[in-house]
Amino acid sequence: MVDFKHFDTVDFNKDEDALRIIDQTKLPNKLEMLELDDEESIWDAIHYLKVRGAPAIGVAAAIGIAVLSKKIKEDDLIKFKEEFNRIKKYLESSRPTAVNLFWALDRMGRITENFEGQKDDLIKLLVDEAIKIREEDIEVCRKIGEYGLKLLKENYGVLTHCNAGSLATVKYGTATAPMYLAKEKGMDIRVYADETRPLLQGARLTAYELNAAGIDTTLICDNMSQTVMRNGWVDIVFVGCDRVALNGDACNKIGTSMVALAAKRNKIPFYVCAPTSTIDFSIESGDDIVIEKRKDEEITDMWYKEKMAPEGIKVYNPAFDLTDADLITGIITEYGIIYPPYKEALMKIKEEHNL
Repeated sequence: MVDFKHFDTVDFNKDEDALRIIDQTKLPNKLEMLELDDEESIWDAIHYLKVRGAPAIGVAAAIGIAVLSKKIKEDDLIKFKEEFNRIKKYLESSRPTAVNLFWALDRMGRITENFEGQKDDLIKLLVDEAIKIREEDIEVCRKIGEYGLKLLKENYGVLTHCNAGSLATVKYGTATAPMYLAKEKGMDIRVYADETRPLLQGARLTAYELNAAGIDTTLICDNMSQTVMRNGWVDIVFVGCDRVALNGDACNKIGTSMVALAAKRNKIPFYVCAPTSTIDFSIESGDDIVIEKRKDEEITDMWYKEKMAPEGIKVYNPAFDLTDADLITGIITEYGIIYPPYKEALMKIKEEHNL
């Protein structure tokens, strides 16, 4: 097993002229670092999950557009801004569901929109803002971990779905942050990681990184979560999310809602770990979220030596599902744990922290 602990998931390269990422499509068998400096390869990296996880996508987009701004040849500020906005719109088309992508690009866009001065000074501001977004992600995940750690006890069994770990952020992860901090404090916990069909992020990424960190981890198929809960092996569930609606509905990797239903049936607390950058204050409920549909081949062909479904079969392959707010015990943010009613709690955070 390759060791990724000395690498951040997403960063500038040393000369700050390329986006540097771990290619997650090659894990767990190969650790490959990519340096990307053109818009097509950056779009491709986001769309084809070479970088994935809502926070990591946001950071990658910010660094990516800062890198690409250096390549804009127009010296006239108006024309520079027009080209910047074209690139921004192009990168936004790479993934439709993760709100961090739009949040980060909009933040970079405001820097450009409000700037008056020399092109070189604007580029420096964009690089500085991308670095700031990256550093904030590390701090936010650490704080989520600290709040989540308060919910853990010695010998707890923790279940998680998909990968909301270090590989989905710059460091720590969201759902895994409490697990990493528990490890730092010498607490014994057991983690059950859903494999997460069809792209196996739980098997390839979560099991990989937690095992590499020395955390007691058991990999299970997605349809086993109810069984391990019924067996009494799970005390709490931590999951990440890609977008939270104002009413508390959470959009996360497909299969999350089934875990929430099983947790509800077994009276197990179910927590969504969500940086406030993933909260979409513009939508009232999860019904307003566009769910990304992905290629049929991810279900019928991927990972198999031979096709594992009959030729011509219809396939439905949504990348995400919605977990209704009434299935969620609480939402862990960098500003603390919030509980229902979620709309009031989220609006309070928005007002107190000027989000």
